Amino acid sequence: MTIKTARAALAHSAFTGISRNHLDRLVAELAAPFNAAREARLHRRRGGRARRRWSGGGRRATLTLRDRVLVTLAWLRLALPHQALAVFYGVDRSTISTAVRQILPLLAGRGFATPTGVRLHTLADVLAYAAAEGLVVRLDGTEIQVRRPSAHRPGRRAFVSGKKKQNTIKATIASDARGRPIWAGATRPGRMHDQTAMRTEGIDDLLDWYREVKLLVDSGYRGLANDHPDQVIAPPLKPKKDAAPEQVAAYENARKAQSSQRIPAEHAIASIKWWRTLQRFTGRRDTLPDIIRAVTGLAADRAATW
Repeated sequence: MTIKTARAALAHSAFTGISRNHLDRLVAELAAPFNAAREARLHRRRGGRARRRWSGGGRRATLTLRDRVLVTLAWLRLALPHQALAVFYGVDRSTISTAVRQILPLLAGRGFATPTGVRLHTLADVLAYAAAEGLVVRLDGTEIQVRRPSAHRPGRRAFVSGKKKQNTIKATIASDARGRPIWAGATRPGRMHDQTAMRTEGIDDLLDWYREVKLLVDSGYRGLANDHPDQVIAPPLKPKKDAAPEQVAAYENARKAQSSQRIPAEHAIASIKWWRTLQRFTGRRDTLPDIIRAVTGLAADRAATW
């Protein structure tokens, strides 16, 4: 298979998860940061010395920027082994690994698209955007199974999730009323509670600053709802066993109403979980935060056109 044939095959949306037009825009968007990162690497390799020849000199790159983006997207979408992608292009496996290592941080740093054209990067951006647009933000956590750390390693138990009974890393996804993902972050080991992860992101101070913003959450954030009762809306407390039937019926109605309003958060999580790398991750755990942000950013690009 020639490189041209491989490129045509990988450009199909079944491999990359995005359309050709989206791919073209993505390559154009990443061109400037990719070149800047490359020049920075060469500058460090030269020991800080100035160039001795014009840019573009020397051996031609084996993979173009478009090829590097394609193999990275195919790996994120289907979790294909680097060796299999190397066979597509007739190159060594290390060439594919280098391409993925170069493109992944660029995808993770793009931010998250919105229907208004504004790109969000931080949790503060999300709350500022919600305040400006009058949105009610949905927050929910998701867990991704990862490899168990080696025996006798410090912090090994931190990844054991009490909910999944597996070694996981969890992240928090923010979405709007239509299930569009607008932020992914607070990536922490699976043992940490969802609410604790958000508190370490400074959610309390941000809610105090943006008092008009409201969040819809599940029962895992009840402590946050107790601290910010006018802003964080959690499911109602379950009545006692000896409660009157009227109280139980009122509780069920309130719970279902809150759940119906919060369900777009589950849709946002589902939009990123069909990318194979986020179903069960077998690589290095320290690269998973960038993968989560990269995939969520790509899902946000698609959702912003709804």
